[in-house]
Amino acid sequence: MAGLTISLGFSLGAFAGGGWWCLRRLAQARLLLDTPTSKIRSAAQGYVELYGVLHEQGDAPLLAPLTGKPCLWWRFRIEEYSESGKRKSWRVLESGVSDAWLCLADATGKCLIDPRGAEVRPATREVWKGSQRHPRAGAAAFGSGAWLSSGGEYRYTEERLHVGEPLYAIGDFRTSGGGRKGLDLAVAQGAVIREWKSDFSGLLQRFDSDGDGQLGEAEWNRVRLAAQLEAEDRHRHASTAPALNHLRRPAEAQPFLLSSHGEDVLARHFRWQALFGALLCVGGAVVTVYLLRVTGLL
Repeated sequence: MAGLTISLGFSLGAFAGGGWWCLRRLAQARLLLDTPTSKIRSAAQGYVELYGVLHEQGDAPLLAPLTGKPCLWWRFRIEEYSESGKRKSWRVLESGVSDAWLCLADATGKCLIDPRGAEVRPATREVWKGSQRHPRAGAAAFGSGAWLSSGGEYRYTEERLHVGEPLYAIGDFRTSGGGRKGLDLAVAQGAVIREWKSDFSGLLQRFDSDGDGQLGEAEWNRVRLAAQLEAEDRHRHASTAPALNHLRRPAEAQPFLLSSHGEDVLARHFRWQALFGALLCVGGAVVTVYLLRVTGLL
């Protein structure tokens, strides 16, 4: 009876999980195809789709942890081959992903991308095997299928994005500076006052004119006036600064994707995943009905 209960739990999980995955991937594929591609200079604030080329930001390039190759973004995984009786599998020992910002450029401007939380699909993926847990930097690596014919008890996977590669990006787009953001004077004034109050001794030194260690009503009026002027001055400086474009993970449950491939390739891949989810859902439903009949509950 315990075995039937466990099997029923797995079949119900496959039914629910497969259905959820199918609907999710279909919705994401539809969203990618329905969202128009925007130019960086004229992109609206909010959820947008961009397409451009990756540029350096002036800093020294990253070095991928397994191969030591220069890149703009990396993700790696180290696995160990284990064998227990008839069971053979690869066990993940280490994995990691870089969080350095990316710079995407098109013909109209540039946009900085925070890759944290993104589903990244790079074109460069290298997989190989070796006998040491940590491969030497710059060790020879092969194509994604090379590990099938090479020996060793460790398997290494490294994915990278490089300068000059095309990148498709969809996420939350925001622009700061360039005079785009209006001034909410009350909010800005309050922020300045809170900042000054964090150093209350300095605030007293500036505005406690009678030296009694407290700020009276007239002195507080001076604080508020000075904070208002400071807020206006800060806004003027921010407005004259060049506009900075950023792309981040959306606050809502919308896909945040960075891919070396275009939206058509992604949408097709999502549809195949949706088909797999549908098959899993149908299989789970069939097994669930069968088990319910076996147990006499149906």
